[in-house]
Amino acid sequence: MGIHLIMELLAVAGGEAKSARHLDLQFESMIDSYGFLFYRLALQPKLLREEEVTLAHRWPEEWTKIYRAKKYSTVDPVVRLLRVAEKPYRIRDAVFALRNQPRRGRLQRMIQDAAKHGMSDGYVFPVHGRTGLLGSLLVSGRPIDLSATELALFDAATRSALLRHLELRGYPLGLEKAEAAEPPLTKRELDVVRHLAEGLTSSEIARELGISSHTVDWYINGLQEKMEAKNRLHVVALALRRGLVA
Repeated sequence: MGIHLIMELLAVAGGEAKSARHLDLQFESMIDSYGFLFYRLALQPKLLREEEVTLAHRWPEEWTKIYRAKKYSTVDPVVRLLRVAEKPYRIRDAVFALRNQPRRGRLQRMIQDAAKHGMSDGYVFPVHGRTGLLGSLLVSGRPIDLSATELALFDAATRSALLRHLELRGYPLGLEKAEAAEPPLTKRELDVVRHLAEGLTSSEIARELGISSHTVDWYINGLQEKMEAKNRLHVVALALRRGLVA
């Protein structure tokens, strides 16, 4: 039943949808068929140089308030992995991958608070454009296992729905080119930037990454040159502005 609805959504997103509402109804039918309670389809903030643009959602309002009040975005594994993920991933796998990060206590509290609001697990589907991350779909609720085929179809449906939303809502078709391409950062450079954003010193970053503090300083100097930053604080500010860290 679920795969059938995904195929229907692909057809709707391919041009049959005459309104955003029609597209949303088909999208929600697909989400509901798999038993997910919540979802959020959104554009990345950097695309329009504004806050995150939510295209369609069904999300617990109280959880949003708690998430913002407790600043969980600083430890949210979904947010952190979304910046570098090239394919869909499961929320519990993201939590496991970042289980040894700093501020583990806050991460555990976030997991507990999310579960209280019915968000025990879920999946994230990144959508990439020619210059980087374009947007994403987050589905959540009770733990649900998707097969490799279902993941691939969900991924295709997410991309089609997001691009169709752009067309129906009047966003420029070349939106993914809206910003000039920035010099790409390596995985290690991204690791250093994230730790800098967490307030860690060179010595602390060195311990986290298993390298010397001199090597960390070498990375930071390279980041300043690549990002045209005046100092390490400027590196963090630019990374936040460009959506490299949450």
